[in-house]
Amino acid sequence: MSARELDDLDEQRRAWTTEAWRHVTAERLRELIVGLVGVPSPTGDEGPLAAHIAEALASVGLRATTQPIDGRQANAWARLEGDGSGPDLMLYAPIDTLTVGEESEDVPWIGPELREDMRPQATVYDDLVTGLGASNPKGHAACVMMAAEAISLAGIPLTGDLVAAFGAGGMPTNARPGSGRANIGQGVGCSFLLEQGVWTDYALIAKPGWTVSWDEVGLVWFEVTVHGTHTYAGSRHRLPYENAIARAGDVVRHLEEWFVGYAERHTDGTVAPQGIVSSVRGGWPRMAAVTPAACTLRVDLRIGPDTTPMRAKREFTAAVDELKEKLPGLDATVEMILAIPGTRTSRDSWIFRSAAAGWEAFEGRPHEAIAGNSGATDANILRGRGIPTVRVGMPKVAEAPFDIDFARGMNTVSVAQMEKLTRHLIRTAVDTVTRSRQELEGPEGAAA
Repeated sequence: MSARELDDLDEQRRAWTTEAWRHVTAERLRELIVGLVGVPSPTGDEGPLAAHIAEALASVGLRATTQPIDGRQANAWARLEGDGSGPDLMLYAPIDTLTVGEESEDVPWIGPELREDMRPQATVYDDLVTGLGASNPKGHAACVMMAAEAISLAGIPLTGDLVAAFGAGGMPTNARPGSGRANIGQGVGCSFLLEQGVWTDYALIAKPGWTVSWDEVGLVWFEVTVHGTHTYAGSRHRLPYENAIARAGDVVRHLEEWFVGYAERHTDGTVAPQGIVSSVRGGWPRMAAVTPAACTLRVDLRIGPDTTPMRAKREFTAAVDELKEKLPGLDATVEMILAIPGTRTSRDSWIFRSAAAGWEAFEGRPHEAIAGNSGATDANILRGRGIPTVRVGMPKVAEAPFDIDFARGMNTVSVAQMEKLTRHLIRTAVDTVTRSRQELEGPEGAAA
């Protein structure tokens, strides 16, 4: 800790922040993250982890609760109450993992086998902790827990409420096999939290990237169904032959090229929306002797805050129509099956100005935005409901005794970086929930 990291805070808030920081230790953070990793929480089955989080926060004096969504899925949230004269702030993190941690669901799509880091069991390598979701999202959730715990233990007199919230269903997925509901991901826990009245004036979501992000992409999903002829290998030379799978390959190649231009056209601010063809469904694996009458492609197309889902749908449909003109006889239809708009918060908003000031104090230089982003989070749900929200997180671990690929980047966290993020969360929280609403309700403070 250095005096520079407290720059721009008045003497009283410096003292409060310093006292809260005193409760942030590497040992406690390691204990928190090892505990979170050890409780499996694939999307749709976050109930046990939500209960674990609520119990941990209640043990340090916060009013904490588990919020069931159904019999298997749940949020957790806790409140540290102020005197009612100031703004309320939510520190938020999702808690579900992108993959499941079981061979039956993950293999072979994740690779030929589950590595150690792909399982819900923590392994400690000095400063590093690995295990399923150790960085994203659980390392960030542990930082939110630590920040709330430290502020509670410091006994800081708050004017507004500090809410620590942990949402189920934050990953970009629909129902897994055996799920009771179709809508278990895409921010469903965050939406449910807000619908049930857990609401604040401002929010800060902890997700990867050491910067203060004020905008991010949304996403739309499409199904492209390519039609062909159902026929038999023994009759290929005697009957009309139009293989939907082969035609689907033409569509995939066209779209993969089109995505590059799409990203260039829509890059703006900090976002560079990307697109991918994510899956192919068609035919009977048990019956290689016949062709299917249809092959369906699923596409994830990211959209910037200024692109509506309908605009994206029309642009995407036009891309498929363009290929139809080039390939006479191609029969392909497009259906939009999911839409989450992109969002932004004004940089005049109090929450951005406070979080950015904290970043600058830690770094000793003007705030630096990270450009070229195409990742979406529950910040879109929070902003979309009208809560000014920024995103702050940890950088991906770069140095480790193993290669860092995409999965290990999600599954490896540095405790030292957790300490830094936690101190930033505390600084921003103290700077916000110790003020009066009148201080922040001017044209700049209230801007969304």
